[in-house]
Formats: sequence, C-alpha cells, structure tokens
Amino acid sequence: MKKNTYALIALCALASSAFAQIKVDAPWARATVPVQKTSGAFMQLQSAKDARLVAASSPIAGAVEMHKMEMQGDQMKMQQVDSIALPAGQAVNLASGAYHLMLIDLKRQLKAGDKVPLTLIVEHPNKKRESITVDVPVKPLDFVSPPGVHAAAH
Repeated sequence: MKKNTYALIALCALASSAFAQIKVDAPWARATVPVQKTSGAFMQLQSAKDARLVAASSPIAGAVEMHKMEMQGDQMKMQQVDSIALPAGQAVNLASGAYHLMLIDLKRQLKAGDKVPLTLIVEHPNKKRESITVDVPVKPLDFVSPPGVHAAAH
C-alpha cells in the first residue's frame, strides 16, 4: 500500500511540474507621469513546450492588452494581438518596439521602485490554461533594458 501511495505522490508531482513550465525573466514596467493613463510592461518568456500567451491582467489597470509594433512602410505601427506564440524552448521577448503588454486605464501613477502585480494567462496545446502571477518592478521613464535582454523581437 505504501508503495502505491509513494508512486501516486511522485506521479502527481511530475504532472504538476510538467504543466508549470513557463519561465519569466527580467520583467519591468515603465514609470508614468501623474496624468498618464497607460504604460508598457516588458519581459522575456520561455516555455518548455509550445504554448501561447492569451491574456494578462493587473489590479492597477482597467485592461491589459497584448500589442505588437512593426514597421509598415516607413512608419512604426502598433496593433493589438489576440495571442503571442511561445514556441518550445525559445525565448520570446516582450520589448519596446516589439511584442509587449499595454497597461491601460491606470488607476494610479506608476513610480520607479513600485511593483505592479501582473497575471499572465498561458494556454497549452491541450487548451488547458495556466496563470502566472509576477510582481513587475517599475523602472524610471528613461530606463533602457541591458544589452541582450529584450533586444530582439520575435
């Protein structure tokens, strides 16, 4: 009986660790001026298996939208996207000038040194969804990501 119990516990541990395989690196959000109602959130995501970022939310914003910036002719355009692919084993940068999260209808000013709670919803190929909550540090208005972090758009 003990042997079966240990096997069941090991199987459950393996199943839960197989599901939670999204890595979030170097998250940050841009500070705002007092009357500003939007900001951006940036980070690097990596999934062990194919997945998609399908939604995000934060209690400090009325909405969090996923956006993509790209050149269209000679102009940089930003548009909302329904999801962001997270190919297995590949780092996906949410960066200024690429995919990123927009914090819209902010309920308060974001000041350097603050932390913004952000929940990411990731959908796996089997349609199961995983929530990941991240405390995102707020960086000054003039902050630039260190070289190599968030540098390339996917």
